[in-house]
Amino acid sequence: AAPAGAVSFGVKHTEGVSVEVMCRGQAEDRSATGSGTRWPLDEGTVLRFSMSRASTEVNDNKVTVSFYAEGGQPINQAGVFLTGIGISLDVDADRDGVVEKNNPNKASWTWGPQGHGAILLVSCDKDSP
Repeated sequence: AAPAGAVSFGVKHTEGVSVEVMCRGQAEDRSATGSGTRWPLDEGTVLRFSMSRASTEVNDNKVTVSFYAEGGQPINQAGVFLTGIGISLDVDADRDGVVEKNNPNKASWTWGPQGHGAILLVSCDKDSP
């Protein structure tokens, strides 16, 4: 996806994004924004980015890849806006009718009327062919 004439690239990203560049089978972690490092555009070079927490608003993180010609002249840039989505399976762990995100009983289960822990009913039959 690099523009014609590009021989290297650099990456900048917001604080909420982690970036990893795989060059010649070796990973280099680039967590610092604006590190100034450039990598050659070799076949098989992989740019991997991720987020470890949910966003506070839509498109609040960004990765920008700058492409450079021989001699270091900038050619073009490509950018991606990111929104991290938080996914959690929350349960009514103390069986009081309220689903709480950080209930301490979430990790264990006790039988009986004073028990705690999620009750999970699973349907394992085949409803349709």
